[in-house]
Amino acid sequence: MESLLLDAPFVCKSWYKASREPQCWEHLIFPPYIKPDDIWEEESPDRGFAERLAMRYQENLSVFAFVKFIFNHSCGNATIIKLPDGCPEEALEYMANECPKLKILDVGSYNISINAIIPKFISEWKNLEMLKLGKYYLKEILPQIGLHCNNFIWLSAPYNYFHKDDASALVASLPKLEYLDLHGGGFEKEALLMILQGCKQLVHLDVRQCFGFDDDDAEILELASHIPVFMCEGSMVVPDIEPASLQDRRLDHELFCDKINHDDCVYDLNFDFDDLFEDI
Repeated sequence: MESLLLDAPFVCKSWYKASREPQCWEHLIFPPYIKPDDIWEEESPDRGFAERLAMRYQENLSVFAFVKFIFNHSCGNATIIKLPDGCPEEALEYMANECPKLKILDVGSYNISINAIIPKFISEWKNLEMLKLGKYYLKEILPQIGLHCNNFIWLSAPYNYFHKDDASALVASLPKLEYLDLHGGGFEKEALLMILQGCKQLVHLDVRQCFGFDDDDAEILELASHIPVFMCEGSMVVPDIEPASLQDRRLDHELFCDKINHDDCVYDLNFDFDDLFEDI
């Protein structure tokens, strides 16, 4: 994308003309950041592209304006799209109207608001085969894929927590799924068993570095034995014993609540599951 926007068009007239051909814009892999101010790391490999964009076009170029600009270049021919971080909801709506041939979509890890509205637009992408999501809204998205995307075979939803009802929605909506990536997430063990028993056509399942089951669990390994590529290394059951550091933080908060005599105070421990692994 960087070369098509900032290099090829300025070589000569023929290259400029070639760079405008819709066939050049079928695979739209956006950089994570469009605006230099959004990049915290000075040495980030994404900084160069963002700074060149700002210089060539305008410093206040919005994410939506840029995304819309690129979609228009594809003239409806885009088949692969990876969205940038911070992508607004109106960009997804515009994409639904302008990219009917979409086959592969990577929503990105930090576009939670977009995940929330994806179910509204799945019906526009009947050719969708592969989808990578961030956290949340799986139960709302999966049934829509099952209804409208007959060629769908690949789902990536890392760092999610799978309850039994999530697994039930997955099995009911996508029983013919072939590739599933759920690494780094959490499971009720029964949820993973439901997936292994219900998704009979899986050829690739990645549940590495998950918590909720052990990577040497005999029952899980037996049910997964028919899957050509099954990866579960590093997964484990988190002990029921509360980590000491977390226990101390909870006690401190309880004492604080008692001190101010506020019965409605709720815990705000501000930790994520990575903290649990570090403390154990």
